[in-house]
Amino acid sequence: MKVAIIKYNAGNIRSVCCAVRRLGADIVLTDDPQEILSADKVIFPGVGHAAASMEYLKARGLDRLIAELKQPTLGICVGLQLMCRHSEEGDVDCIGIFDVPVEKFRTGDTRLKVPHMGWNDITALKTPLFDGVKDGAYVYYVHSYRAALSPWTIAETDYAGLYSAALHRDNFWATQFHPEKSGGAGETILKNFLNL
Repeated sequence: MKVAIIKYNAGNIRSVCCAVRRLGADIVLTDDPQEILSADKVIFPGVGHAAASMEYLKARGLDRLIAELKQPTLGICVGLQLMCRHSEEGDVDCIGIFDVPVEKFRTGDTRLKVPHMGWNDITALKTPLFDGVKDGAYVYYVHSYRAALSPWTIAETDYAGLYSAALHRDNFWATQFHPEKSGGAGETILKNFLNL
């Protein structure tokens, strides 16, 4: 199985490459449209700034390409946010696969730090991405922005209120948390994605 991992000006891509390779998939880290289109699966990961990332994607036509992919595609962290309609981070219109706004955390509680960084649980899980993952499993987060709950929400997390921990629409899946850093639960989620 060939997995294309989209390369753009975002960080934390190396850990995703290592995690997917450990699961036995052949990976290619690329921003080449033909390589992306020919892959069996596509992963759109990253840690970065939404507006700067969208500028890079638009300059290469990758925003349109991602929206038109037909194979199973997984966004991770900023990848999830860029697959939404609009982000407050840089006040930028995003790819729009999920008609959901991405908003900055507003905690109103000095005990709740932003960015939301560390382990938190996921609940209200919907399969098949979460097959074999217990409701209430802990996963790893690093983010200051979050997607609102919506009809496409397939997992929730509560941090200064409920938000979408994961989204699904058609062949598109996305997690706000980092499955590649989330231990056994994260490995199961990545395996499930590769088996879609």
